[in-house]
Amino acid sequence: MNRKDAIHPYGAKQLQFDRRYLRMAAIWAENSYCKRRQVGALIVKDKMIISDGYNGTPSGFENVCEDENNVTKPYVLHAEANAITKVARSNNSSENSTLYITDSPCMECSKLIIQSGIRRVVYSNQYRNLEGIDLLKRAGIEMVYIDLEEKDNEIQ
Repeated sequence: MNRKDAIHPYGAKQLQFDRRYLRMAAIWAENSYCKRRQVGALIVKDKMIISDGYNGTPSGFENVCEDENNVTKPYVLHAEANAITKVARSNNSSENSTLYITDSPCMECSKLIIQSGIRRVVYSNQYRNLEGIDLLKRAGIEMVYIDLEEKDNEIQ
């Protein structure tokens, strides 16, 4: 067994897919108009992207995420919330899917993740508050941290 097989429970091939989807989520984050932080998310099921999202204002609102004091407006949606609500409006189901997100989820988004049936979350940046990760682990959702800057990655 090579090093990558040893550190990723599904082997080197899954690690390769996980890294690619995370890079795609990072590219998708570039669609965000938010200045303070751009976050991207993809929901993948059976190796197909079934939904995507990035942080921003609700449909029909101005594309301005921060107020004049550079504080995020309270109605800005997180990337994972956008992806989950988008899949809810489609004919797809997020049951047993994987969420790829550039930043670890907050508590509110973690509740949505649990309710949507997502079974695995892969992320590349750790948010300062870890309550969302703790809740997802408590719910039995597999959490995978991958540092896109490093070649060897470990599971948390």
